[in-house]
Amino acid sequence: MASGIGPIDGFFGTRRARRRGLAYALLLALSVLLMAFSSSAPIVELQKGIGFAFRPIQSAITDLAREVGSIAGAVTEIDQLRRANETLQLDNRRLAAENARLAEIKRENELLTALLQLRGGIEYQTVAASVIGRESSEFRRVVSIDAGTDRGLKVGDVVIAAGGALAGRVIEVGANFANVLLINDTSSTVIGQVQSSAATGEVIGQLGGVLIMQNIDSTERIRIGEEVVTAGIELGNGVRSLYPKGLLIGQVVDVTRDANAVVQTAYLQPAVELDKLEYVLVITDYQGGLPDPARQPTNVTNPDGTLPDTEQPFVTPGPSGTQPPSATPLVLPTPTTAP
Repeated sequence: MASGIGPIDGFFGTRRARRRGLAYALLLALSVLLMAFSSSAPIVELQKGIGFAFRPIQSAITDLAREVGSIAGAVTEIDQLRRANETLQLDNRRLAAENARLAEIKRENELLTALLQLRGGIEYQTVAASVIGRESSEFRRVVSIDAGTDRGLKVGDVVIAAGGALAGRVIEVGANFANVLLINDTSSTVIGQVQSSAATGEVIGQLGGVLIMQNIDSTERIRIGEEVVTAGIELGNGVRSLYPKGLLIGQVVDVTRDANAVVQTAYLQPAVELDKLEYVLVITDYQGGLPDPARQPTNVTNPDGTLPDTEQPFVTPGPSGTQPPSATPLVLPTPTTAP
C-alpha cells in the first residue's frame, strides 16, 4: 500500500492555508486602516461620544466597586474591633477583680494596723485573733476565734476590738479556739460609767442593736452623745470587776426618765459593729472577778485553832445577812486530849 498525501488531502490542505493567509491579510489591513483613521477628527469625536455615553455606567461600576471594597474593609475592621473589645473586657474584669482584692487587703491591713497600735498602747498583755465563726441566732451573740490554750487564753479573758472598744469575754476555750460571749448578748451584764458625770449603771445586752444601761441614779443628768466606759469598780475583799476600767462600751443615743422613779435608763450604740467583728485582741493577764482560790478567805484552822500562814479569816455574816465592817475570825474550841 502506497503512503503519502493524496490529491484530496493536498487540495483541502492548500485551501485551508489560503483561507488563513487571507484572514490574516484582512486583519492586518483593517488594523492599518484603523490606525490610519484613529487620529482623524471624526474618529476622535466618535471615541469621545462613546466615552461620554458610557461614562455614567463606568462611574457607577467604579462607585459600586469602591463600595464593595469599603464594605469588605468595614467587615474586616468590625471583626478586629470585636476581638479587641473582647480582649479589653477580659482585661477590665481581671483588673476589677485585682482592684477588689487589693482593696480588701488594704482594709484588712488598716484593721490589723489599728489593732497593733492599740496593742502598743494598752497596759495589759494581749493576743491577737481572727473571728472564724459566728453564732447569731435570735437568742445568742457568740463568736469563735482562732486562739485557745495554745496561746495562753483561759475562760474569763476580756476581748476588745479596734479603738479599745469592749467586745465581750471568753466563755469557752479549747486547744486552738475560744468562744466569746459578746456584750450585746442578752445574758451579758457590764457595769458602765458615763465619762462626763461618772454615773454608773448596768449595761445589759440586747439583740436589737442598742445596749440598755439601767439603774442609773435619777439625779444624774445624762446627755445624748456621751460616751460610756467600763467602770472597773473594786468591790473589796479581793473581788474585782470582770472588766478593766476605761474600756469603751458605746455612746448614749437616748435616755428615759420617770419623774417618780429613783433610777433612769439610757440606751447605748455599741462602739463597734459587734455582728461584723473580724479581728480582736484578748487580754490574758487581767485578774478580774474573784481572786484565786489560794487567796480567798478560809475557815480552815491549824490543830491549835490558829489560821494557816498568809490566810485571811473567814467572815461570819451579821444578823441581817450583811458583812460587818471588820472581819471577825472564826473561833473554834480548843482541842482537848483524851484522858
